[in-house]
Amino acid sequence: MSTYANPSPFFCGNRASSSSPATARRMSHWAVRPVRCVSTTEEKSARVATVKNGSDSLVICRILNGMWQTSGGWGRIDRDNAVEAMLSYADAGLNTFDMADHYGPAEDLYGIFINRVRRERPPEFLEEIRGLTKWVPPPVKMTSDYVRDNINISRKRMDVASLDMLQFHWWDYSNPGYLDALKNLADLKEEGKIKTLALTNFDTERLHIILESGIPVVSNQVQHSVIDMRPQRKMAELCRLTGVQLITYGTVMGGLLSEKFLDVNLSIPFAGPSLNTPSLQKYKRMVDAWGNWGLFQILLQTLKTVASKHGVSIPSVAVRYIFNQASVAGSMVGVRLGLSEHIKDTSAVFSLDLDEEDMNSITEVSMKGRDLLKVIGDCGDEYRRA
Repeated sequence: MSTYANPSPFFCGNRASSSSPATARRMSHWAVRPVRCVSTTEEKSARVATVKNGSDSLVICRILNGMWQTSGGWGRIDRDNAVEAMLSYADAGLNTFDMADHYGPAEDLYGIFINRVRRERPPEFLEEIRGLTKWVPPPVKMTSDYVRDNINISRKRMDVASLDMLQFHWWDYSNPGYLDALKNLADLKEEGKIKTLALTNFDTERLHIILESGIPVVSNQVQHSVIDMRPQRKMAELCRLTGVQLITYGTVMGGLLSEKFLDVNLSIPFAGPSLNTPSLQKYKRMVDAWGNWGLFQILLQTLKTVASKHGVSIPSVAVRYIFNQASVAGSMVGVRLGLSEHIKDTSAVFSLDLDEEDMNSITEVSMKGRDLLKVIGDCGDEYRRA
């Protein structure tokens, strides 16, 4: 899951301003000027996917354990219990963890966890563990030393010689320093300090610019759910042409897409579960942008019908639906380490096979809401509104 302490509102007004004529001309040539990326060939039903660009590749579990929940607001995290929980997820085959430099103690917890794995699990188990992190710098000058120093901090906290994946975020597109940062990150990759380089919350236009600049990114982490289908509107086509994969977050909307909120009337105080976490509050705003609570209840009822048909839960159906979308390598499911666990529900996604009737019924309700590409803008634009 990817979120930032942006002082801007969640979204404001209509979609972002249109691309410049020069950018539009560049983007019109995707089909005849593909960049140097290769698509994954894994079956959609597989537990793993390979994100790849040229000689850079990384095998990840298609369900990633999102560690935003360690940053505060979901309950107190006990270090020892959290690490035990990480081991339980890894033992169940859910061996890919997603974190960030600003997710509280997430990187430190991973460092403790990976050392437990080194001591207590066989070498072949260790080889399958993946730690993906993000770097979200302020808009300062992206010198080589500055970039190196910050990446070294994450390497030290996670206690690894090389980061499995570094996902880069940039706040302000009017500042072209993101290209300097990415070029310096690419140099660190060549030095072996980063195995794969990726993005988080970049839009289609900037992703294309980055790829044309020769930056070997393998994926872009973006918000994508049954109600937020923006990645399929623009970015998926560029991904299809270039092989860049999508890693999605917000796919179960912080728990809103679950039985817990089915048949709940939020207008009646204390009548149902409260929106008492940052993720629930964030994705309730997304529900409001897409439609209203009544329409969301129709969506939950539809998901429940499909879930009952297959003997699984609503979150499992929500994740599988996004798995089935174009260019999606994997989806984030947040973990409240040591506080609660959902290993069984999460693992059920891998064997779930939604048929055409299932997919169509969900899509029909999803499309009854507003077009979020017009309401908010392209992927990540919600973080860049003044």
